Amino acid sequence: MADALRDAVAADIRGWDAIDDHRTGTAGDQRTAAWLAGRVREAGPAPQQDGFDLKRWVLRECSVAANGRVAEGVPLFDGGTTGPDGVTGPLVGLPGENRGIGLVAAGASGNRLLATVRRGNDRPAVVAVTRAHEDVPGLALLNADRFGRPFGPPVLQVGSENETWLRQAADAGQPATLTAHVDFERAQGWNVQTRIAGRDAELAPLVVMTPKSAWWVCTAERGGGIALWLALIRHFAAAPPARTVLFVATSGHELGHLGLDSFLAENADLGAGAHAWIHLGANFATSGGRVRLQASGRELLTLASDAMDAAGVSPDDTTPLDQRPGGEARNIYDAGGRYVSFLGTNPWFHHRDDRWPTTVDVDKTARLARAMLAIAARLAAA
Repeated sequence: MADALRDAVAADIRGWDAIDDHRTGTAGDQRTAAWLAGRVREAGPAPQQDGFDLKRWVLRECSVAANGRVAEGVPLFDGGTTGPDGVTGPLVGLPGENRGIGLVAAGASGNRLLATVRRGNDRPAVVAVTRAHEDVPGLALLNADRFGRPFGPPVLQVGSENETWLRQAADAGQPATLTAHVDFERAQGWNVQTRIAGRDAELAPLVVMTPKSAWWVCTAERGGGIALWLALIRHFAAAPPARTVLFVATSGHELGHLGLDSFLAENADLGAGAHAWIHLGANFATSGGRVRLQASGRELLTLASDAMDAAGVSPDDTTPLDQRPGGEARNIYDAGGRYVSFLGTNPWFHHRDDRWPTTVDVDKTARLARAMLAIAARLAAA
């Protein structure tokens, strides 16, 4: 049984990795939804694909040029934009200088200085040199948590390989031109959901959610959640639970959780009304990464921790019970709901090189799947 579960986890993560784009509102988003719906159908339940509207960013010229060199980049999707000619001014380091185009270091997990500069909104533009991890150079994008309410100046994210020459240009106060030229078009993101009826319709349902979108392929980031989501569907399809279990895989993770917002808007009673939510979040499948457990209360924290211990994959970190959790679990926290959540760390977070098989630990992910099967079985019981 354990080998079959491991094989299924590996197959599902490979299937995810075979789709070369998971970004919300793209053709890859729709291909991902169709693939995931097919996996659900193979397990037995009827899948449902739900579209939601959004304004998609179509990148045109996005670059910074200084001293005869050019770095291509990606703007923050919740910041400002420029026209096709960009903006020009001296490139200056931060903090300190209060004029010109700012240059700041940023990482995929965010940056306090960058956030302060954006809120101040007193610069024509900002260059953010990104790095997922000191051992993983390159471009690692930040999420656009304020996608629906953009703010601040244009911020262009560039890879860490450009840091040295950009620092030299900033130290000399050389002129730079930053262009974040973007068009916008109507698009749809796609959620996938299914339902396994419980034996007692009077019981409040259990909801299992995982994000199904990402900036790139992002296999270790997202693949673990997808694999566990499918493992739970197969388990309950074969052994119907006492209470109904609802499953939703949402797009729009990188854009402020648009897909989950859409699902909650259509199911307003579930936020606090579900018996519990299981959030299969980011990065827990990563090779060498740490696993974080999040729960809304002591009882659920103990249940999850005991199951993880029994599966041989104890949590490395635990989010304090009084702290707002990370990932989509925060939406449930804000709604006053009960939840259990797996997250993790990832040196390739939001990086193009997060790909099968290099970044994935299948054995660890299979152990986490066994733990979550035990947790879900308890939560789906009467």
